[in-house]
Amino acid sequence: MSDDLYDRDILHWSEQQASLLRRVAGTEAAPGVDWAHVVEEIEGVGLSELNSVRSYLRIMLVQLLKLHGMPESPMVGDWRADAIAAQQEVVQRFTPSMREKIDLARLYAEALAQVEEGEEPLPLPLDCPYSLDDLLRDKRAGLEAILNTASGTRSR
Repeated sequence: MSDDLYDRDILHWSEQQASLLRRVAGTEAAPGVDWAHVVEEIEGVGLSELNSVRSYLRIMLVQLLKLHGMPESPMVGDWRADAIAAQQEVVQRFTPSMREKIDLARLYAEALAQVEEGEEPLPLPLDCPYSLDDLLRDKRAGLEAILNTASGTRSR
């Protein structure tokens, strides 16, 4: 096992370590070790990072939808700053093993519902116009352009 897996992919590391600990717990007697909770805590390290990435992705999507749906709002500058900050966090925290555990369509639906609870925005795409790669690499202007293009084809 590579020593830097912890730094490269905390989710994969935590899943791997939890699996190894489960095997050890099943074969070794270690008085006083609460294996169930030790394994749960190790898994929790990776899940915490995954949930953080999901949360930042949802924040990013909400801000992008607000920018598109309410372009005349005095909050536009704040929404742009929040979208950029959320994207920076996602890029910094994302690891390859998270890809298969992120349901972007679900996150987008949650973001869309959150935006629609507030003011009445302009028509917004019903389906997520982004891929995870778009959100990880594109700059805000590129992301706004994708949303603008999608709005012309699929709106409420």
